[in-house]
Amino acid sequence: MLHSLDYLRQLNIVSVLLRMALAMCCGGMIGIERGRKHRAAGFRTYMLVCLGAALTMILSQYVDWMGTHAWTEQAETIGFRTDVSRLGAQVINGIGFLGAGIIIVTGHQEVKGLTTAAGLWASACMGLAIGAGFYECMAVVFVLIFLCIRILPRIENAIVERARNLNLYVEFKALDDVSDIIACIKEQGVHIYDVDIDRGKAYKGRDPNAVFSVRLNHGQHHTQVMTAISALENVTVIVDI
Repeated sequence: MLHSLDYLRQLNIVSVLLRMALAMCCGGMIGIERGRKHRAAGFRTYMLVCLGAALTMILSQYVDWMGTHAWTEQAETIGFRTDVSRLGAQVINGIGFLGAGIIIVTGHQEVKGLTTAAGLWASACMGLAIGAGFYECMAVVFVLIFLCIRILPRIENAIVERARNLNLYVEFKALDDVSDIIACIKEQGVHIYDVDIDRGKAYKGRDPNAVFSVRLNHGQHHTQVMTAISALENVTVIVDI
């Protein structure tokens, strides 16, 4: 580690102000990117999560320092013991409540919010590193998290566009239409390896639907299959999930 940062690793007013400022800036910059995509957690949420995690780690260090200095006599009298990792561990566990509230399953049987929840968790961990004064780690983690949410989605989208395995969510008017959809898919030379049918209307107040797990042939694009299915008379909705 860099010895020139030793002063900033100590628990003093300059170090605390720097850590709080870094937590707000780093968390906020990551949150801005998520906010631009209209995600559930954006600028202020990421900033507060990172700031709260940093504060928790600073509080752990403060309690530990006070237990071995100003509170030494009282600590020995009551048998007071501190563990600087305990509060940080609770941050890691507690962030799960935020993540669970963000992750949802849409009406198209598609899971949303996983990346946002993972980003909040990573932001909290980054805040702990900032609060501990581990500046080198903070810098590396910030760059990597920003890379994951800014650059990698483009690579992921390019890979998905060329993927041969895909799931198609299809809504139709009657359960008897499933056979027509399967026949249409097979006419395209596409292999179906799983079908998950939801009766929908009878149980959930919406049209019956199904998720078709298929494997495309080499050079075949998923839009060709989707166009053929959408052309069927009784198909109302088709989404690539």
